Amino acid sequence: MVSESHSRRRVLGGLVAAGGALTVGTAATPASAASGTRPTVVLVHGVFADASGWNEVSARLLKAGYDVIAPANPLRDLAGDAAYVSSVVATFPGPVILVGHSYGGEVITNAALANPNVKALVYVAAFAPDKGETALDLAGQFPGSQLPSALVTRPYPIPGSSDPGIDGYIDPAKFHDVFAQDLPRSLTRVMAVSQRPGSIGGLGSPSGVPAWKSLPSWYVVAGADRVIPPAVQRFMAERAGSRVVEVKGASHVVMMSRPDTVARHIEAAYRATR
Repeated sequence: MVSESHSRRRVLGGLVAAGGALTVGTAATPASAASGTRPTVVLVHGVFADASGWNEVSARLLKAGYDVIAPANPLRDLAGDAAYVSSVVATFPGPVILVGHSYGGEVITNAALANPNVKALVYVAAFAPDKGETALDLAGQFPGSQLPSALVTRPYPIPGSSDPGIDGYIDPAKFHDVFAQDLPRSLTRVMAVSQRPGSIGGLGSPSGVPAWKSLPSWYVVAGADRVIPPAVQRFMAERAGSRVVEVKGASHVVMMSRPDTVARHIEAAYRATR
């Protein structure tokens, strides 16, 4: 009779042998991305949100035949977050469209330059900083943001450091009115308790050389945004030379409240760069 431990060793041995024939890139590459029929769309979320905020946009893009991935943005520090997203993009050999919401826009601005397969940038109510700028500085460049008075901070440990990092959350009592006033309160109550905090240090980190200076960009302006004022968004979009659509009445989470518009703008980026 074969022992249980022997059986486990045999199974593990088979997995190791099979794994030897695979590479990271092969495992991560969808068939249609390799064929070049559509680009892979990489959707990067920002602070106070997570990848599920892209669900409605993802559904529309998948139906249209695109490969889509919405990775978890670490939200720890800008350099590390950009390096992580860049590493995800590098697993796709075909063309990529990078899409960023809010702080995710700053991340794609820094992540794209390391990957020559990135063909376009799409900013969705997002930061599109120039070199040396920070998200916190840009958010306050024009009046209108209600975020500062809604922030709740909590310390978190940093390995190897005696000083803690500081995470920022939106006060759940203010979450609906500040972050997502055009969504039902029944939904924003759940979003508030599951929000991903962002490191204040990351939001205050200066951006590097911006990819929008060498790549074409598109921008969805949220016309009633209470986190990044619409005037700030228009300023960044004009400076980047982005092709702009403005959605009147849309909150900061325009990709959730107006997914059709956002998906169409991403498809416009594909059509212009294929």
